[in-house]
Amino acid sequence: MTAEAQLLQQIGRGMRRLSEFTEQELAIATAPKEEIFRTDMVKLYRYRPQVEKPLRVPLLIVYALVGRYQMIDLEAERSFVRKLLGHGIDVYMVDWGLPRRVHRWVTMDDYVNGYLDDCVEEICVRHGVERINVLGVCQGAVFSTCYAALHPERVRNLVLTVAPLDFHADRGKVELRAGYVNLWTRAMKAEDVDQLVDSFGTIPGPLTGFMFLMMNPVMNITKYTSDLVDLLGDDQKLLNFLHMETWIADRPDNPGETVRQWLKDLYQDNKLVRNELVLGGRRVDLRHITMPVLNVYAQGDVIVPNACSTSENVRFGTSDYTELAVPGGHIGTFVGGKAQAILAPRIAEWLKARM
Repeated sequence: MTAEAQLLQQIGRGMRRLSEFTEQELAIATAPKEEIFRTDMVKLYRYRPQVEKPLRVPLLIVYALVGRYQMIDLEAERSFVRKLLGHGIDVYMVDWGLPRRVHRWVTMDDYVNGYLDDCVEEICVRHGVERINVLGVCQGAVFSTCYAALHPERVRNLVLTVAPLDFHADRGKVELRAGYVNLWTRAMKAEDVDQLVDSFGTIPGPLTGFMFLMMNPVMNITKYTSDLVDLLGDDQKLLNFLHMETWIADRPDNPGETVRQWLKDLYQDNKLVRNELVLGGRRVDLRHITMPVLNVYAQGDVIVPNACSTSENVRFGTSDYTELAVPGGHIGTFVGGKAQAILAPRIAEWLKARM
């Protein structure tokens, strides 16, 4: 059989398998959970504990707005949530929902002092505690940082993962992997941001997705062509690909006013680390973060350069600050095999040592 014939045979087999996968096989985010609270478009889930006596102080995971929370429970064998549960952590998750045009005026203040605070209050009441553990992911880590600074009495321990904190720390550091989003946003003028937000109102999810695709256009073309052909002969690799693509395709829209503040106050003006960011009429002062902080960064991150995540202990008010480096990239932190062997066990160990 010629190489061309073998290739056609592999493509044909792969196409048949695509039509044979069941809904159960294609499903993502399957860790058992229940909705325990809802406000507006936002839902709060509690995952079913996997041990008889989970850690007394629960953990709330705060994901980003630009993607869906299912990333941290993508597949059963690659589920960050399931690994935390296995280590005895009682896990809650904020689902920011799917903003509609009516939400265009929702601000960062609404997310931090409104939705997030409501979720924390619900958990505190359910467990009879005054403070909980909070884990933020990327943009959600910024929201968590702001919340911890404004409401330190509600946060026992703060875990930040792949967090953009100093949005200008990559400037002039040519040895760093490219922080494309940083470069693009700083190249925009303030009026460009205003025009973007005023034109769309609610920023479409597909537009955000296209921006991430353009960070590496060649790779994102080949993964749907030549790379995909190589996967068609391996059911598990093909399923892994389909699970990831299911998550990528589910980009939520973003409220325009939140995007305006995110791009102008943080990416352009870097107000967070300068203690100049104002939410709800209050200044976010990082020196008010006096609880223990674990800061996790990905060594190969090209979305949030390491310099933008690390060495924040000089700005926080805590004396208990730890940094943890994991291999892989921004998303690989939560789905990569090497990173997963480190991430959940170390976080669980760190939390248990501070109970």
